Amino acid sequence: MKRLFIYKGLELEANINGYATYEVKTTKFEPAFLGQLGSYVVAVDHIMRKDGDNKTIGLLICKTKDDVFARYSLEASSQPIGISEYELSKIFPEDFKSSLPSIEEIEDQLK
Repeated sequence: MKRLFIYKGLELEANINGYATYEVKTTKFEPAFLGQLGSYVVAVDHIMRKDGDNKTIGLLICKTKDDVFARYSLEASSQPIGISEYELSKIFPEDFKSSLPSIEEIEDQLK
């Protein structure tokens, strides 16, 4: 059984084994993001985690990241957090652009 909680851009997914917190950033990775997400992980552990649940994990998803810098930053954290990056071209289907109007079509509609 899964439940999904969304609070101020922070998404929590719960199942019978524990919780995971996800945070998506639209910028490159910054070490300060780990501190923020780590606080959410600890808060979920204290507020929502029950006996028998696994420790809450955190996943930080950024637009880009430097792998070496991210690894060093993670070693400084005691929380179970992972960092990943995303590419918008992989999120949207290939025919996505064909479904959008062209600039000319938008201008014609505005006239």
